Amino acid sequence: MALRKNIIFALLSLFFIPAVAQVKQIKNPYGYLYCHMSRKGEWTAFALSRDGINWHDLNNGNEVYNTRRFSEIEGGARDAYINRAADGKGFVMVTTDMCNRKSRQWLNYGINLLRSNDLIHWSAVTFDFRKGPEIFCDKTSPDFYKDYRSIQRVWAPQVVWDKNHVWEDGKRGGYFIYYSLLNKNEDKYDRVFYSYADRSFTRITKPKLLFDWGYATIDADIVWVEADRKWHMMIKKEGGKRGIFTTQASHLTGPWPAPDENDYVSFEGNKQCEGASAFRIAGEKGWRVGYVEYSSSPTKYRICQADEKLQNFHSPQDIKGVADPQHGSFLALTKKEYERLENYWNNKKN
Repeated sequence: MALRKNIIFALLSLFFIPAVAQVKQIKNPYGYLYCHMSRKGEWTAFALSRDGINWHDLNNGNEVYNTRRFSEIEGGARDAYINRAADGKGFVMVTTDMCNRKSRQWLNYGINLLRSNDLIHWSAVTFDFRKGPEIFCDKTSPDFYKDYRSIQRVWAPQVVWDKNHVWEDGKRGGYFIYYSLLNKNEDKYDRVFYSYADRSFTRITKPKLLFDWGYATIDADIVWVEADRKWHMMIKKEGGKRGIFTTQASHLTGPWPAPDENDYVSFEGNKQCEGASAFRIAGEKGWRVGYVEYSSSPTKYRICQADEKLQNFHSPQDIKGVADPQHGSFLALTKKEYERLENYWNNKKN
């Protein structure tokens, strides 16, 4: 009987299509938000667009919240990634807590989790990974590292809601936060890990390894692609052929196969690229992909296009209307959200 049940389960799993685990998105956006680190400094800036192509800065590209207050380790924020909260009403943001201009060593130790109901007023909590198990909410879970104190990079966190996650107490739903880690005494290179945050967005679980492909990987961007009903990851890889590559998985936690060496953003040639962020514009079948091209001086922020399966990249252009763009993300907005942001920052200038 047990053998029969196992065979039935295996057959069913072949045809199982995972449920979409994202928060319901806006069907008819009024406009779009580009939430990004500023090239002028290590803070989070906003820009708005009605069409997702032509943008304008808010607050002249300066910080949109008190960075020193909300980045408790180093007082700087990089790599801002924004998404809708699980309830579909509020917003969550994650940033790298880092001030490279101060240290000049490309080292950091933690991340910031921010939450807002209106995109204007924010609250935040900072996680310093060097403090080890005491900062995580799953105290009895196994620790990946023997000693957290030698962590020296916690980079580029991003977040997506996973309604299928089950907590120890049986509650369902969690924020899947993924980021790259480097522990100088226990790692050979940067790898991508993940934690889950609860609905309050103030507690996270211990880091778990998402994948290890045998070389350094940073700046992962994961989106659900309805065209093939899979999660797609875009990532900067350092081993072998350099560039921004893609891979697909049926579940957020993987398994994530090594990227296809022929499926990547190739039109920049030998120029260095990172910080991919995929988004969609209403009325278009395909995708747009923003990324940083940092071989040039000054650094460029480029947006290319891809087909509906997030493949076949083409038509790269510099972002239009943003004075100091850098690593960031995109969010579709309602008319109320768009006008509230614009009116607030216009009134702040007057």
